[in-house]
Amino acid sequence: MRQPTVARQLPDLHPRRALAVGAVLVLAAAPVALAPAPSPAESPSPTAAAPASGDRGTQLYREHCASCHGEQGQGTQRGPSLVGVGPASVDFQLSTGRMPVSQEVQQSRRQEPVFSADDIAALVDHVTSFGGGGPQIPRVAPGNLASGREIFAANCAPCHGATGAGAALTNGWTAPPLYDTSAVQVAEAVRVGPGLMPVFPSQVLDDRQVDDLAAYVQRLRSERLDPGGDPLGRLGPLAEGLVAWVAALGLLVAAARWLGRRAGE
Repeated sequence: MRQPTVARQLPDLHPRRALAVGAVLVLAAAPVALAPAPSPAESPSPTAAAPASGDRGTQLYREHCASCHGEQGQGTQRGPSLVGVGPASVDFQLSTGRMPVSQEVQQSRRQEPVFSADDIAALVDHVTSFGGGGPQIPRVAPGNLASGREIFAANCAPCHGATGAGAALTNGWTAPPLYDTSAVQVAEAVRVGPGLMPVFPSQVLDDRQVDDLAAYVQRLRSERLDPGGDPLGRLGPLAEGLVAWVAALGLLVAAARWLGRRAGE
């Protein structure tokens, strides 16, 4: 799903809005009046009974999405259309916890998913029923790390950083860290371009290259450790060395003053 003011939809390739929460409970209440029981001739036919309220995906969509995106995904002033966004877009936004949100935001952040895997699948199916196509959820196979490193360096590192730690972009936007991203989510992001991220169709990166990239991003998770101590936001050796020198000089000054006071006693 897409967030409210993001300019790229999923496959929102511009800052876009996404599946926003607007807890709308559809409750129909009708007054009940006591009346004589109808005669057999007046009794309603069994086939005239009210239809079922709908499947799980329909129910979840009405409760959490329809208030912003419309009953049929047509969009409203609070949220963009979801017609044609595709299963990969919906799955990415929901599985990363970026949607639903409690209020309109420029860029939603990754967090724990609100829905279970089964509920996410039900919502994906329901939004897909609006029509329009869109990228399918990728099937990721094991990839080549050397190839993935080259692809990452050329296409991802300029925004997400060489270590995948993320970085600030323009106008309050950020490229998020990639350490908690699954292989499928990496592939989904490549195909749908969330936020300011460009879309990489199969003509640019084929499925095998996407597999290689996903494998390398997973390797970054194991390289996240900082055996040298506090990484200080990975500012680089020069900045980290400067901080170390300042801290050391501060300790020396404090020690000199303490010794001076002891000598004066």
